[in-house]
Amino acid sequence: MIDIEDRLELDERSAVDFVLAMRKRWSDTVYPTMAEQYSQSGPPSGDVAEAGRRLRELDLYPWYSHLERVQQKMLWKIAGDAVLRRRADLLAQYDQGSEVLGSLTLDPDLELPSWYTDYDIHIQPGSFYSDDMSAYVYEFGARIVMLRDNDGYKFHRLFTETALPAADGVSRVVDIGCGFGKSTRPLALRYPDAEVIGIDLAAPGLRLAHAEAEAAGVRISYRQGDGRATGLEGGSCDVVTGTMVLHEMPAAAVGETLREAARLLKPGGALRFLEFQPTGDPFRDATIFEHAERNNEPFFHDLFGSDLLQMCRDAGLVDPRWTPFDERRDGVSPDGWGERREWHFPWAVLSATKPE
Repeated sequence: MIDIEDRLELDERSAVDFVLAMRKRWSDTVYPTMAEQYSQSGPPSGDVAEAGRRLRELDLYPWYSHLERVQQKMLWKIAGDAVLRRRADLLAQYDQGSEVLGSLTLDPDLELPSWYTDYDIHIQPGSFYSDDMSAYVYEFGARIVMLRDNDGYKFHRLFTETALPAADGVSRVVDIGCGFGKSTRPLALRYPDAEVIGIDLAAPGLRLAHAEAEAAGVRISYRQGDGRATGLEGGSCDVVTGTMVLHEMPAAAVGETLREAARLLKPGGALRFLEFQPTGDPFRDATIFEHAERNNEPFFHDLFGSDLLQMCRDAGLVDPRWTPFDERRDGVSPDGWGERREWHFPWAVLSATKPE
């Protein structure tokens, strides 16, 4: 498979380096400076709403907000141009993903929900589903955003190794909202004897996921479908998981997805979703809430405003809980996120169990 970043021309690589450097300074320099400005503006805020009002009054906040949005737009422009220059070669790779190990099942009649198609999520023009190249654009951008962590899968391997059950006795795993496969391939490595199924709404992402899995010699079944109604038989899965997908759904769809996950699980089966949760620091959480507008994340507030633990209980699951996840250290972190000077996402794992 073509690694676009390995084939960048000097001007393209310089542009990527510039955006990455800007992103780092935005996180480790601009954010702490804004935090200091906030602390000097008055006593600690009592809640996120109050912190948000004070945040928007800071002299530095418009620059902070502008930098986040501009760097994201620059990233997509660089990624889009790099992909389009190599369009013919990249399209040819889709055809090389023959069903040797895994499988790819697309549904051209699948109706995509309006909440999925009405927004350019993450500010990506045309979003993730609209064109054969959109998956390559998103993959390229996602790897840069994750700060080029090895092969781009380190983060997801850490999730599978620390948050998911051991492989013993696991025969089927389902990954809801699998995208281009960045979360699914680590699942196949953790559960080598299990059937691993990736489900997503976007055909371009699934085509890329399948082609890359085949090229890597990894057996995965990819299916185009809706995580709210997968069509898989009930009580057939040992693990149902998803990474960074629930915050991109309205609250009603989140509830439907959790009920579908509960339906799919065998007795004793495990639900694990990697998402975001408030940290308890009103200022830091206000910057997370505001991220929804800065980065075209229209349902961020639905996630934070919904009681997903109760949704899990309503779906018939037991022992629902949120556990912080710290990508800098050992993944799942029951003691919290620790002190962090820079801006970061407050990753957290939603877990629950199907009663025996």
